[in-house]
Amino acid sequence: MWEYTDKVKYHFLNPKNVGKIDNPDGVGEVGSLACGDALRLFFKLDDQGKIADVKFQTFGCASAIASSSALTEMIKGLTLEEAGRISNQDIADFLGGLPKEKMHCSVMGRDALQKAIANYRGQPEKKRDGEIVCECFGITDKEIERGIMENNLSSIEAVTDYLKAGGGCGQCHERIQEIIDSLTGRESASVKQPGQLTNLKKIKMIEETLEREIRPTLKKDGGDIELVDVDGNQVLVKLQGTCATCQASQTTLKFYVEQKLQELVTPELVVKEVK
Repeated sequence: MWEYTDKVKYHFLNPKNVGKIDNPDGVGEVGSLACGDALRLFFKLDDQGKIADVKFQTFGCASAIASSSALTEMIKGLTLEEAGRISNQDIADFLGGLPKEKMHCSVMGRDALQKAIANYRGQPEKKRDGEIVCECFGITDKEIERGIMENNLSSIEAVTDYLKAGGGCGQCHERIQEIIDSLTGRESASVKQPGQLTNLKKIKMIEETLEREIRPTLKKDGGDIELVDVDGNQVLVKLQGTCATCQASQTTLKFYVEQKLQELVTPELVVKEVK
C-alpha cells in the first residue's frame, strides 16, 4: 500500500477545478484510456494574459486526480510563460511528495499543460519524436531520454515510475537499460548464465528473480505472481490480482516472466500457469 501525504489525500478527496470550460483559450490532452490514465486540461485567460480559469477532466488513480487538482491551483493567476516553467517535480513538491511508483501522474499533468499552451499559441501538435520503445504504452526513446535527464533516473524501475515505460509486458526492458547506460556512461552488467545448477540453487534463483525483478513490476498495475512449484525446468506459477483476469496474461507469462527467468536463471526454463 502506498503512503500518501495529507495534501495528496485532500486533493484526491476534494479535487479542485473539476470540469470543462466552454470555448477555452487552450486545451491539452495526454494519455489514453487504454493505458489506464488520461487527462484533459482547459484554461481561459483574462485581459492581462493571465490564467483566470482552469479545469480538468481525468481518468486515473488517486495520484492522477490529486496531481491534476494541484496543478490547476498552482497555475491560476500565472502568465503562460510562468505556467510553462512548472515541472512535474514542482507538482509533486506542491503535494508534499508522491510515491515513486506514481510520479508518472505528475509528468502527465506537466505534459497536458504544455500541450494546452501550445494549443493556445496555434502551434501544431508535435509529431512523435523518436522510435517507439514501449509498445504497451506508446513511449518513444526520445521521451525516455527526456525523462531520464529531467529527473535523474538511473534504473528501469525508476523509468517505469515516471513514464510507465516498461510497466507492461517487459519486452522493452533491455532497450530502456541501453538508453540509461548511454546517457549515464555505464556499461550494462552482462548476466552470466550459470553452468550446472542444482535443483536447490535453481529454485532459490527463481524465487529471487520473481521477488526482485518480476513481482514489483506486476504490482504496479495491481497484479502479482506466486511460485507454486518447480518441476525440472518447468516453473509452475499462479497469477494473482489483475493479472489473474487480464486478457494479456499469457503474453505477460511468455514474453516477460519466462524471458526474465531464462535470462537471469537458465535458458531452459519454461513457465506454466496453474489455476
